[in-house]
Amino acid sequence: MCIYYDDFTTPANSSSPEQSSVNDSESNNTSKNEMTDNGAFSVNKNGKYIHCLTIIGQIEGHYILPPSDKTTKYEHVIPQLVAVEESEDVDGLLIILNTVGGDIEAGLAIAELISGMKKPTASLVLGGGHSIGVPLAVSADKSFIVPTATMTIHPVRMNGLVLGVPQTLSYFEQMQERIVSFVSGNSNIPPERFRELMLSTGELVMDVGTVLDGENAVKEGLIDSIGNLKDAMAYLYSEIES
Repeated sequence: MCIYYDDFTTPANSSSPEQSSVNDSESNNTSKNEMTDNGAFSVNKNGKYIHCLTIIGQIEGHYILPPSDKTTKYEHVIPQLVAVEESEDVDGLLIILNTVGGDIEAGLAIAELISGMKKPTASLVLGGGHSIGVPLAVSADKSFIVPTATMTIHPVRMNGLVLGVPQTLSYFEQMQERIVSFVSGNSNIPPERFRELMLSTGELVMDVGTVLDGENAVKEGLIDSIGNLKDAMAYLYSEIES
């Protein structure tokens, strides 16, 4: 699915008032449709455009999840990121996260794209940034988390048929190391500490792993700062101006 960003460009001043009204109406309708369909939109303040991308529910990968599940489709997000990076009208990117996790390869693909962007990026964790949401949160230039949000760090899981052979365990270990390497490389948490949190047995009742609230996520070096929407926006505008 291709996402077009015609509403990034302001209407020309040479158009008539009637045409400007039509263009404004069409632009507003495009923005509303984009917000409804993809959970993404752009805001303009003093000539500076910030694109807001929301990652919510489960990250949907190669398999379609049931219609009753709230999902973020990676085939929708990836074209948006490319368009934001290449657009002359967009100056920065805000990623808002409230996700339970999902497909590892899809989540890592999105995280790698965000971390490789030249334009200023900021992430804000609201509610939860669990599982593969952790790499997504740390992929931005600066990450924020509200005090009431939580982040769950746990080992790789796999649904469906799993063969109990050494090759399967080796594959799991390699995938976990990809996550550990990315998170430690894009945050201030040492890889040894991240593995320790991932394999902790005293935190979760029915699982292995650790749950961090906002304050502890910052203390561990996973997230850069406690903050809210105004802090994330202030960071982006300061980066754009500098």
